[in-house]
Amino acid sequence: MHEMSITQSMVEICLAHASGRRVTDVVLEIGELSGVVPESIEFCFEACTKGTLLDGATLTMEIVPALAHCGSCGKEAKVKTLFDPCPHCGGFGLALLKGEELRVKELELL
Repeated sequence: MHEMSITQSMVEICLAHASGRRVTDVVLEIGELSGVVPESIEFCFEACTKGTLLDGATLTMEIVPALAHCGSCGKEAKVKTLFDPCPHCGGFGLALLKGEELRVKELELL
């Protein structure tokens, strides 16, 4: 389960930015095509934060829809996979604009 190591890294990032203060809330952005399972991150979060300044913090995950640009027709469209055709013209080779994100967006500190 690679979500455990991802969650551990996320906790380390939060601790580095908390500068010794207690973290009460964490907001993550997770792209639909990031390959990360939000439910697994949620499951791992409690275990990874136990005994740290994030212990008991609330985790909020914002799912970022995948958006791509079509080089053929120039339009943007939501996609569900990396290999979807353009819903406007049927062309392939869409350039992904959003949807692969995985980042700590916000921290709330005491």
